[in-house]
Amino acid sequence: MTTVSPQQLNPALLAQANKAPDIDMKRIDETAQDFEAMFLSEMLKPMFETVKVNEMFGGGKGEEIFSGFLRDEYSKMLSAQGGIGIAGLVKEQLIEMQSKAKASPLAQNMHGNTTGTTGDSDAV
Repeated sequence: MTTVSPQQLNPALLAQANKAPDIDMKRIDETAQDFEAMFLSEMLKPMFETVKVNEMFGGGKGEEIFSGFLRDEYSKMLSAQGGIGIAGLVKEQLIEMQSKAKASPLAQNMHGNTTGTTGDSDAV
């Protein structure tokens, strides 16, 4: 699995991620690459719909079902080979969002990280 190199990301965002040790960079990489693969799959869909089926060796329900799996695998391979650059942008946004969420009192309260909480479940 190929990931975006640190040189391709915003240095300020990487510094934020390094300050927050609870940000899971491996999971961010996987999520960004999965998002790009899903996007590529949807972009490849119209192309695959224009391919004519060879009636002698193909067609039927089986081909209809498995053509979607094939398209998904192609898109995963394209994303792993570097894709079209969406994964890097998504990764930057995820780092920024998680860094801000860790600093937000509301996010800390939702995770029970604040001191002085009474544990009342009806306090919203």
